[in-house]
Amino acid sequence: MSWVQVYSASNSLEAHSLKGMLEAMGMDVMLKGDSLSSATGELPADVVAVTLWVDALRSAKAREALHQYELQAESLWYCSSCQEENSGSFELCWQCSTPRNES
Repeated sequence: MSWVQVYSASNSLEAHSLKGMLEAMGMDVMLKGDSLSSATGELPADVVAVTLWVDALRSAKAREALHQYELQAESLWYCSSCQEENSGSFELCWQCSTPRNES
């Protein structure tokens, strides 16, 4: 299998979430740089980034899914209960925990 990098996550939590998303789509995913997160205070931020790698044959599908993830994260929605503005990546209102699909 030939691995290619498809994404550079901003932190380990995001990397693991995206890994789970891609695995749910039937892809094998490898994370690189995750073990460096313990050295965060000692290394520059761009060195600590966790990268996602997939089989080269599935890279186009992975990149499209990751692109859709980024588009969703950039959108905003407003809570129907408290009218708070929320990031598109939130499924629950950060202020009152109302689910997004009800807003």
